[in-house]
Amino acid sequence: MDPLAELGRRLRARGYSFVTPTPATHRRLVERGDPARTLRDVFGWSKPFEPGLLPEELLGPLEAAGALERERGRLKSRVRFSSLGPLLLAHSAWPTTAADSVFFGPDTYRFASFILARAPGRIGTVADVGCGTGAGGLLLAPRAKAVELLDVNEAALRFARANCELNGLNARVARSDVLEEAENTPDLIVANPPYLADDLGRTYRDGGGELGTGLSVRIVEDSLRRLRPSGLLLLYTASPVIDGEHVLWRKLAPLLGGIDAEYLELDPDVFGEELERRAYGRVERIAVVGLAVKR
Repeated sequence: MDPLAELGRRLRARGYSFVTPTPATHRRLVERGDPARTLRDVFGWSKPFEPGLLPEELLGPLEAAGALERERGRLKSRVRFSSLGPLLLAHSAWPTTAADSVFFGPDTYRFASFILARAPGRIGTVADVGCGTGAGGLLLAPRAKAVELLDVNEAALRFARANCELNGLNARVARSDVLEEAENTPDLIVANPPYLADDLGRTYRDGGGELGTGLSVRIVEDSLRRLRPSGLLLLYTASPVIDGEHVLWRKLAPLLGGIDAEYLELDPDVFGEELERRAYGRVERIAVVGLAVKR
């Protein structure tokens, strides 16, 4: 058994659950300086902890997974576990500064609500593009005949495999640039791609193209080619807004002429701190959007 999956199962058996906030909220709480006392402190808030806090049945699989860090006489978990509906999902510890960090947070919860509300009750094949933890595909797995979890980030694929095992769900997990390595012709494609212009080029944040919109546009282009007839794309992403215009919609509109598509603004203002950066000098806000496209 994957040691991360085993660790997650043992946490679940102890009643563990954790709702992951924004990085800014996480930082504020950690800066209070309270010591780690609980499982949520270790595996949710990513606090360093004293040797002896964790029982061996948790410390063993954490170390076997290569996710135990030692610093200044204390220990720290390199993995977090977050709750999402019926799922418990492993992902990168806070802070997610590494280029290959696997992020989970409020966007994941909004993405889950968006796809669960719009996905059919019964689905043939599902492709989760840029799957990260596998959250989208695994939430839909009980409705689907087959699920593919696709990502270019090897760390994401590692977590996705562990999360399949942890939650007792089957999916094909594969390295794929968008849909290049998908084996099936999808009936449903879901995606929650990075959508920012990130100076550090972190895989989970940097969407490329104009102000982070490039990957979202590629996903739409590839999905229109690969979807089964009458198939559905559910894309959760964001757009910079300049002079009242959504930059992303300006790029998508020529691709979607004559196609049944719905473009929704789901949250008018996220990541406001990005506006302090030079790249966003003309941007007035960043809006979370949802796109539903039926081929």
